[in-house]
Amino acid sequence: MNPAEAPVPVASASTPIAPKALDPFSLVLSSSGVVLVVLLILIAASLTVWLIWLLKSAQLRRLRASQHQFETEAERVASASELVRLAQQHDTAPGARVVLELAKHQHLSGYGFDYLSAVGRRAVAGEQQRASILMPTLQSIASASPFIGLFGTVWGIMDAFLRIGVEKSASLPVVAPAIGEALIATAFGLVAAIPATIGFNYVDKRIGDLLEELGASAEGWARLFAGANPSARPPILGQGG
Repeated sequence: MNPAEAPVPVASASTPIAPKALDPFSLVLSSSGVVLVVLLILIAASLTVWLIWLLKSAQLRRLRASQHQFETEAERVASASELVRLAQQHDTAPGARVVLELAKHQHLSGYGFDYLSAVGRRAVAGEQQRASILMPTLQSIASASPFIGLFGTVWGIMDAFLRIGVEKSASLPVVAPAIGEALIATAFGLVAAIPATIGFNYVDKRIGDLLEELGASAEGWARLFAGANPSARPPILGQGG
């Protein structure tokens, strides 16, 4: 037999076919219409989550460091005037801002500790608002992302049924692209929601710990200012009735 005429070996039908690797990037690029818009929204939400997480972590590190330094030095203070001077030196610490707020109201009421305690709680509430900036955004992403992804999934399934109706066939080549778009929308929704939920709980816990310590210290500072106010007197029950 002529070697040039030798039959070309044919691959056996039992030869295993290498599985195709999942490529989310290709699925995103191949998406179109509403599903593509949903995916872009979820990608932007996911990037926002990590940005907020980094910003809040850096903010809390600064707040805790400045507060710890202020608290350490405030323990050695014996008078309200010294505490005010110390707060002016550490005006970036949450506790220092609370002390300065107490100092502003020290002589505005003769009711002493009760009034100053209320002023301290209001100042702590202001610090809570300051520390909680961007937290509603993080919580909204955690809550809404799965539903946005679900919307993309439902739309992709609807598109798959429309293709079946047009092609008059339910074969995989007809429905697979739409099903792939639908499922990747759900996956991207979870990718945005899971870190947002973890990040919100982590940051919220650290904010709560900081505020709890600040509230306890504010009570002691209010007592110090009340004791330094010679005009302080307890409120008379039923007065003004």
